[in-house]
Amino acid sequence: MIDQALLDRVQKQAWFHKYPRGWPFLLFIIASITTAVSVMAIERADRQTRRVELDRNLVEISSALERRVTENIALLRAGAALFGSQRDVSEEQFRAFAEDLQGKGNLYGSLGMGWAPLVSVEHLAELEVAQQDGGDFDWIVHPRPDVGQELVAPILYIEPQDQPNRDARAYDMFSDPVRRAAMQQAMKLGKPVASGKVHLVQDAGRTEAAGFLIYMPVVVGGGASRQVKGFVYSPFRAETFLNSASELYRADQIDVAIYDGAVAPENLLAERRAEGLTGPTMERRIDVGSHTWVVVISDRKVGLLSAASRITLFFGALTSLMVMAIARFITRRSAEDRRVLEWLQGQAAIRNSLTRELNHRVKNTLANVLSIAALTRRRATDIDEFTESLTARIRALSATHDLLSQSDWRHAGLGDVVRSELAPYMQGSEGHVEMSGPEIRLAPNDAMSLGLAIHELATNAAKYGALSRPEGRIHVHWHQIASDLAEVHWREEGGAPVAVPGKRGFGRDLIEKIVAHELKSDVQLEFLPAGVECRLRVPVRTSREFALRNDRRD
Repeated sequence: MIDQALLDRVQKQAWFHKYPRGWPFLLFIIASITTAVSVMAIERADRQTRRVELDRNLVEISSALERRVTENIALLRAGAALFGSQRDVSEEQFRAFAEDLQGKGNLYGSLGMGWAPLVSVEHLAELEVAQQDGGDFDWIVHPRPDVGQELVAPILYIEPQDQPNRDARAYDMFSDPVRRAAMQQAMKLGKPVASGKVHLVQDAGRTEAAGFLIYMPVVVGGGASRQVKGFVYSPFRAETFLNSASELYRADQIDVAIYDGAVAPENLLAERRAEGLTGPTMERRIDVGSHTWVVVISDRKVGLLSAASRITLFFGALTSLMVMAIARFITRRSAEDRRVLEWLQGQAAIRNSLTRELNHRVKNTLANVLSIAALTRRRATDIDEFTESLTARIRALSATHDLLSQSDWRHAGLGDVVRSELAPYMQGSEGHVEMSGPEIRLAPNDAMSLGLAIHELATNAAKYGALSRPEGRIHVHWHQIASDLAEVHWREEGGAPVAVPGKRGFGRDLIEKIVAHELKSDVQLEFLPAGVECRLRVPVRTSREFALRNDRRD
């Protein structure tokens, strides 16, 4: 009765065995939560990175737009100088001038260059008669001036003379309030001024096309006699101008929109759309010929999650399932062992004569199982880690010997020596080491000395220098400075701040004395604040085969 009561109490306390599916499911939930938290952290870091990149793209795109405007203004200033320096400029002169500046007329995103004289309404008839007498019989200013209008600015010349530009000739730009405001501002400031959003005369058949113009006033005289002779200007189709500016930056996954003055649908000048999901948005105000534009960009990305998040989610889910499967297997085995133990305890209550012997055997068996499990656990944790580190060290120390053995101790490649010595520190982090240089063969003794120096530098970098931090970088470059001499430059950056050691260590003496002596050249080892730098020169000698080896071949 007592044994049965004890067994009942143990069964009530062992709820772990009563719910064998609980532990695997709990471990699965914990692993899944860990995966979800990791994905959230990765996505948060990715969003921050994308915002930094988006800000850089905004600055780059704004600079490209401002550069295109500056380039066009430079051409307009040259045109203004032409009209300001001559009383009359013929159409042939203007055509030759424009072709020299703009070629086919589509340079820097503009539709060309034009000249519009500023004429009073009372002298308009004289201008029309002069043009018609010159052979242009259809040149009549349109639209006709309104009552009370004092000035007109008709398009007299425009290059190149393609069909859309020819259709714009004789158009009075002073009749449009947006163009007129820009010209009046240009006359007031005496410098180039961009207009607001307009519909170009060249785009009469494209109602959805938006454009703008940049006016450069031609000022003659000075003081009280100062007057504006007219305007050299360039018309721009906003979409074409944006495409021209896009040649100056690379942002394929970026939405770009340009607004006139303020962000509003009616103020949209041009936009470029990319494929993908809409991300964060940034905007910036820029000055375009004394006129304000607002540049708005939006980041685009493919998929809801980044590549790192998808990989983490996949392996996290796989790990969660594996943990649940292993835990299920362990609980099933534990439950089976528990049932066996309960059966043995029940048999012990029935057969008192076998109790002592059975208990003795069970205790011995459990002691052996626990000892083996504890030993296996200690070896699985410590010995594996120790074995992996020891194996990497042995491979690193014997790498140069292996290289020389592969070439039958004739020579070893300089680059192969450097790579073999840095191999233990590049496992999983090859991006931390940058190596470059031509193929150079070294004699065996020189290769061994160089390998010893690189090994000491790498060991020092792993303990105290660039390899001790994730952001650290090592740059190893070599080149041949003479037919019989090569130079190796070791430079570290991104590690802990470096200070000159207070006392000389074995590694420093090894490099500056032993290695320098073996290589017959001084070693320049500098402890700069940014990182250790070392320059050493290696002889490039022609290796000779042993006489015994030649005799054997003969």
